[in-house]
Amino acid sequence: MAAKKGGKKAGRKGGAKKGGAKRGAKKGGAKKSAKKAKRGGAKRTPNAAFMRPMQPDGQLAAVVGNSPMPRTEITKKLWQYIKRNGLQDAKERRMINADDKLKPVFGGKGKVSMFEMTKLVNKHIK
Repeated sequence: MAAKKGGKKAGRKGGAKKGGAKRGAKKGGAKKSAKKAKRGGAKRTPNAAFMRPMQPDGQLAAVVGNSPMPRTEITKKLWQYIKRNGLQDAKERRMINADDKLKPVFGGKGKVSMFEMTKLVNKHIK
């Protein structure tokens, strides 16, 4: 009787592996072909709302400059300042350590994530 039980278990294991492999191959093939579809050669036009010049307030102007510029330029200049002064956290790269100029922009916080940074910077743009 012990031999029969062992035979049934081996049969079930083999059948489960074959069925799972066939189903996985079909699903994966369909997904890959859908992802490979590319756009035409047309270049994207930027959204007008992002390109409209915005005026930074006094606290943000100390970091990026006082002239009106689009949001994209403000973000670029802010990242240039962060990189130049080594304010990105060494261990956790998505965190930014605030210095004396950035603390008022970050609402008095000493450490802010890069995703939270954009939300806080938007409060300083008119």
